[in-house]
Formats: sequence, C-alpha cells, structure tokens
Amino acid sequence: MEPEKGKAPGRSSPEGVSTRLRRIAELAREAPGMAFTTLAHHIDVEFLREAHDRTRKDGAVGVDGQTAEAYGADLEGNLQLLLGAFKTGSYYAPPVRRVHIPKGDGKTRPIGIPTFQDKLLQRAVTMVVGEVYEQDFLDCSYGFRPGRSAHQALEALWRGLMAMNGGWVVEVDIRSFFDTLEPSHLRAFLDRRVRDGVLRRTIDKWLKAGVLEEGRVRHPDTGTPQGGVISPLLANIYLHHVMDCWFRDEVEPRLAGKSFMIRYADDLVVVCAREEDARRVLAVLPKRFGRYGLELHPEKTRLVRFPKPGRDDEDRPDGGSGQGGSFDFLGFTHHWGWSAKGRKWVVKRKTASGRLSRGLKAIRDWVRRHRHEKLSEQHRTLSRKLQGHYAYYGITGNARALGNFLRQVEREWKKWLGRRSQRAALTWDRFGQLLNRYRLPPVRVVHSIYRNAANAVT
Repeated sequence: MEPEKGKAPGRSSPEGVSTRLRRIAELAREAPGMAFTTLAHHIDVEFLREAHDRTRKDGAVGVDGQTAEAYGADLEGNLQLLLGAFKTGSYYAPPVRRVHIPKGDGKTRPIGIPTFQDKLLQRAVTMVVGEVYEQDFLDCSYGFRPGRSAHQALEALWRGLMAMNGGWVVEVDIRSFFDTLEPSHLRAFLDRRVRDGVLRRTIDKWLKAGVLEEGRVRHPDTGTPQGGVISPLLANIYLHHVMDCWFRDEVEPRLAGKSFMIRYADDLVVVCAREEDARRVLAVLPKRFGRYGLELHPEKTRLVRFPKPGRDDEDRPDGGSGQGGSFDFLGFTHHWGWSAKGRKWVVKRKTASGRLSRGLKAIRDWVRRHRHEKLSEQHRTLSRKLQGHYAYYGITGNARALGNFLRQVEREWKKWLGRRSQRAALTWDRFGQLLNRYRLPPVRVVHSIYRNAANAVT
C-alpha cells in the first residue's frame, strides 16, 4: 500500500492514536463507576511510536547509559521488541538512577532518572491510564494534567480569595510525599478503575524497580521516584482519593461557611471563610493522611489568618499589612495590599524569598563558571535565563520583585566580569556602556489577571 502523500513510510498516525484515546475517554466518562479490564490492546507499535514522539530526547541517561539518539537508530526494531516484552509480561523494569538537586532551604530533592526505553513505555501507559482518570479528576487539581498549569492554579486561588474576601488558609505540606506513598493503597485505588492485567503488572514492576544510588541498588518498600514519566499520574491518583474526593464528599458538606481547595501535585491549600471551619480541617488532616501512610510537616502545615483588611485599615496612608498574614504557594508569597488603581485591598503575589534566593544563586554560579566566555555568548544565555524567570514569575503585581531580580543579575554579571583579569576594575560607567550594547531583557508581566478576565468576557 502506498504511503499517504507527504507522510514518511512507517511513521505513526496521530489520528489513529488520538481516536483510540478519545474512545477510552468517552467510555470512562459514560461509566464513572466501571473498572476497565481491557486497555493494553490499545498499545501497539503505532501507539509506542507516538509515545516516542512525545518523549523528551534531551534528558539525562538512565542506568544503561543509552541515549535517545542511540535508541532511535533502530527505532522500529526496538519498538517491536518492547511491545513483545510488554504484552508477554517479560518486560524488565530497570532501577532508576537517582540524583539529588539542591532546594532553596539548603536541602536536596531526589530525582529518579529512568532509562529512555522505560520513559517511552511509561509514556504509553500514562497516555492510556491518564485518559481514564482525566474523566474522574476534580477541578481543584491542576498539577501535571493536560491543558492545566501552575498559573491556572494561581489564578483560581486568587479569584477564590477575592470572592470570599480572604478568610483562613490552611497550608498543607506533605513530608517526602513521593518517597512515602504506599504502594498497597495505590493498588487499591487503581482497582477501582484499571484492572487490566498487562498494565497493572507493568505498573507494579515500576513500583518495585529499585533505585541506583552511589553504586548500590536499593528497593524501598514505599514511594514512586520523582522523575519517572508515570509518577505524576500515580501521585495524582493517590491524592485524588486521599484528599480531593474526601474534601468534596466528607469535609465541605460539614463546614458552616464557604470553602475551597487548590492542589498542584502534592502542593495544596484549603481556604475557609470561617476560622472554626479552618481549625476543624487542620485538626483532622493529620489523621486523614496518616491513614494512608503520609505525614504532614508539623511546622510547614499551618493555619494562616488571611481576611481582607477592614475599614480601619483603608485610610492608612502607608498601605500597611492590615489584618491579614501571608502564605506561600507555588513559588509566590500571597498577601493583601493596595491595588495600583482605585485604592482598594487586593490579594497580591510576589516571588517567594526562597525561590528568589535560589534563582539568584543559580545565576551567580553560572556567571562565575562562564565569565571567560565571549560576551555575546554570556549575554545570550543570561537573556534566556531572565526570559525563563519572567515566563513563570511575570505575574500581575510582581513587577517590583522582577525588577529586583534583574538588578541583582546585572550586579552579578558586573562582579564576575570584573574578575576576568588583573587589570583595572570594571566600573559602573564602563559596565553601563556594556549593557547598552548587550541589553538584558526588561521586566515583563507575562500572566495578567486583567488580560485573562478580558479574554474570558470576550
């Protein structure tokens, strides 16, 4: 059969894969209480080829050292072998290579790096299982879901706080969630919707694969390594049952006032209009999470008084903090402040101090290591880093923190350029001339609540 015009022979057919995924989604939506016993048949070579196209090719290599390029050299042959091993149950899930990346508090976060082939198969299984659970997940959940983002979670939180005039915020911090997730509970949750033997056997292999760290393979009894393609989906399934459904079905109906919850992966906040409701939620949360093998951080899980400031504060010429406190969520500190226009109290967001320090440290380390490169190369990379910072932190009301970050980056660049040689020190006048030639990107608000509101109206 002749290939379609413009299509290379042997390439995947996205329409065929998308049709299958749409069929799964429709069936899951029509039968919300049904457990699927046959799903693996959707995964064939065409499906694996599409999963390969969706898998990042520039990631770090796993324990086998194989790159995406090397795997792709005989892609069709490798996919055939992978499909056969997957369907017959002979697929071997290699241990993930664990590395540690620094966090803002001086600690490190463990990240698991699967092999490229493992990532590919995890992507395929995630595509299938994800379509089932996308029909079940609630609107309060935003993390690692198609068409949803951290900024949508932040906007939903902002609008909820403004509509309720603030209230009482319960900050929830789950201690080492990805490392303490209980596989037995996860299997029980999966039983409710996915009972396909091939898929479940493969997921079990990933849960038992082990971790390679410092030359030794360990097999923890709990957890799913961060970094695995399927890990965010499994985490969402776990917390969907542990927190989301429980809050909707058991908690909200028992509260006297209004409330809502926003969750992004394992980061979540609960907002209550009444103090007594918030205290009841805070009191019962440790028991609820403990039932499923999870522990809340006793210092970071806290109740924050966050009402809109009252009339006594409206006439304050200094625009003081009023009655409300502040809390952090998704890299931003949320607090009450004066609006830019109209002299009214609004919820404002600024870059959290820990995130700001972490970002500046990364810039400082990079400039120090690359200070001898050509100025044009340094300028290009610094510009990309600043644009990436603006892309996330460029949010309405955060211009001052963005400007501070830009000035700090300029200072670090000047400092380390001045240490390139033993000649005369680099003065601010000379550095200003350099900036005129190699101008860094100006502060930019990428995510505007007012622009989003206008788009929603139109």
